[in-house]
Amino acid sequence: MHTIVHAAREVMKACRRAFADMRWNCSSIELAPNYLLDLERGTRESAFVYALSAAAISHAIARACTSGDLPGCSCGPVPGEPPGPGNRWGGCADNLSYGLLMGAKFSDAPMKVKKTGSQANKLMRLHNSEVGRQALRASLEMKCKCHGVSGSCSIRTCWKGLQELRDVAADLKTRYLSATKVVHRPMGTRKHLVPKDLDIRPVKDSELVYLQSSPDFCMKNEKVGSHGTQDRQCNKTSHGSDSCDLMCCGRGYNPYTDRVVERCHCKYHWCCYVTCRRCERTVERYVCK
Repeated sequence: MHTIVHAAREVMKACRRAFADMRWNCSSIELAPNYLLDLERGTRESAFVYALSAAAISHAIARACTSGDLPGCSCGPVPGEPPGPGNRWGGCADNLSYGLLMGAKFSDAPMKVKKTGSQANKLMRLHNSEVGRQALRASLEMKCKCHGVSGSCSIRTCWKGLQELRDVAADLKTRYLSATKVVHRPMGTRKHLVPKDLDIRPVKDSELVYLQSSPDFCMKNEKVGSHGTQDRQCNKTSHGSDSCDLMCCGRGYNPYTDRVVERCHCKYHWCCYVTCRRCERTVERYVCK
């Protein structure tokens, strides 16, 4: 369970980092497992959180196998394909297959045994959890370490390792922005999730899906799980989602000055350390009205 707890903490950090520049900034995830309506209903935001949570659990288990923290598993298998010229398989690969197997059992169990709640919500969460694990599979890459005289890198030892969870979160955020709204509709003898506006095609396995539209998150409204954007910091020069125009929803913004202390005039000394001075500068920042 300590691996699951670690995964939960990583989900909070990754979600807050991924949405720091948007109106919905994932702040309500801190209340887990007692979610507000922004995550309790079948929204686009809950789709992202369930996908990221499933990916994080499998990610944490796979990494725990590699580090030896779990007694029931070890390093991942050596790939069957050749590693390429000048490379050799070695090291300790992240055990993705074990992480996916055990992660799916933990993530999906509540939806499969829970007798309360709508069937549509259960199908949505199961689908999005699988999308999260799919994003984790896509993050597996070859990592290498050089060997040779004086760092010549004549031989490289390589293994398959997972990218950091923040990279998986960035992939899922892209899918969040293009998520598909679905409805629970009879197809044959059973009900399935089908696109609301494009019900001529099935839902793709790679896309996040949601059942209910989200509010614009401009004003605080606990009934819909919106914290609003008042007093949120914005970027006056940006044209993206963190711009003052978008973040503040047209209400305007207030400037204030802030003093920043940072390292400066750094100098390298042979051998081998760096000394720096501490400089102070004043910056202008902006918060939404």
